Amino acid sequence: MNQPKTPADAGETHRAADRPQPNGARRRVQSVVRALGHRNYRLFFFGQSISLVGTWMQQTAMIWLVYRLSDSPLMLGIVGFSGQIPAFVLAPVTGVLTDRWNRHHTLLATQTLAMLHAFLFVALIATEMLAAWHLIVLAIALGVVNALDMPTRQAFVVDLVGGREDLGNAIALNSVLFNSARLLGPAAAGFLIGLLGEWVCMLINGLSYVAVLAALGAMRIEPRRATRPAGPVWSEFQEGFTYAVRFRPISALLLLLGLTSFTAMPVMVLMPVFAVDVLGGGAMTLGLLTSAMGAGALAGGLMLASRRSVLGLGRVISIASVAIGLGMVGFGLSRTLSMSALIIAGTGMAMIVQMAASNTILQTIVDEDKRGRVMSFYIMAFMGTAPLGSLLAGGLAARFGAPLTVALGGLVSLMGAAWFIYWLPRLREMIRPIYVRQGILPEISTSVSTATELTVPPED
Repeated sequence: MNQPKTPADAGETHRAADRPQPNGARRRVQSVVRALGHRNYRLFFFGQSISLVGTWMQQTAMIWLVYRLSDSPLMLGIVGFSGQIPAFVLAPVTGVLTDRWNRHHTLLATQTLAMLHAFLFVALIATEMLAAWHLIVLAIALGVVNALDMPTRQAFVVDLVGGREDLGNAIALNSVLFNSARLLGPAAAGFLIGLLGEWVCMLINGLSYVAVLAALGAMRIEPRRATRPAGPVWSEFQEGFTYAVRFRPISALLLLLGLTSFTAMPVMVLMPVFAVDVLGGGAMTLGLLTSAMGAGALAGGLMLASRRSVLGLGRVISIASVAIGLGMVGFGLSRTLSMSALIIAGTGMAMIVQMAASNTILQTIVDEDKRGRVMSFYIMAFMGTAPLGSLLAGGLAARFGAPLTVALGGLVSLMGAAWFIYWLPRLREMIRPIYVRQGILPEISTSVSTATELTVPPED
């Protein structure tokens, strides 16, 4: 029953009407950053904003150090393989643990271990004890930590925003954050490496973890309640694997992401070869190329953050996949710094759009009790296939040259894009009932309307 308005109510209504309303530009900005309205996500975002700059500084210093000590594209491939293969090998275990353990506490542990790893790196460089084999061992050690950290961090996002309503925006903002750091970190690393050496980048990275640990410590997270008793690790992995394989939308997204990582991610590993041997530069050229890739990825993340719905992301993934393949071919053929930077920026934009859009769809359609396992398969596809590609690309680059290797990878990426585009109409049919159940799509009562919706999916 409606109650009559009191004078106080009337006065409040009058004041609300007098209050200036946000204009169109302000509303667009608020829409882009709406996930920051959640306190826990806001803490996570600003803590990571400091830590990720340090991470990219260390990453840039690491590949430069490998190339300086070895002068070998193959060694770049071996170290890249060593750092990323744990995500592939350990996925059966880490996915189950992510679903079982307290994700908040797990991240506190993994971030602390990553900080200690950075300080160990500094100590080895400062004491002049660092040898080539140390680089492989250190890469493996950090890869083991990341094998647990990455799926946990991906699955933790839904806890930070309290559900799925702002999940897509939070994932896109994570991409913006990640690539803002990629823009700043390598440029700073290129300057500091030439001025002071690689060790200072590792030191800054170690200190930057204080920010994310402080943010995690300040969060108030309600513990998740177990829906059933935990079973054996292997049987729970098999359950998650069967679920991901049999539901075609999940398996198709993971296969496309895995192929892209296999063919496109090695571009980062071979970047020193392009900077020095193809473009005739040095550490500053490496920093510029990496930052250009980060700038493009940042633009892609902002574009996705401005979207208000998951609808239409399949088409976005298709376009991005084609752009990745074309960008790699163009980068392999380019011989000028300006053109290479422009092409790699576009490729970086397409890669982050494909990755973040795939992540958003997966986290929207996955069952909650299997989220950690599916996200471990996502990390397995995104990070686990990259080391195999890095190892192969390093060997091919040593024999045939980095430009031809990257261009061939682009052609394979284009074939993967064509396969996904062929399957897209059927994937929409399978996802539609989930979107209807979640209220993302309205219930369509007639078969004619349903067929129309499947053929022409609603856009934002």
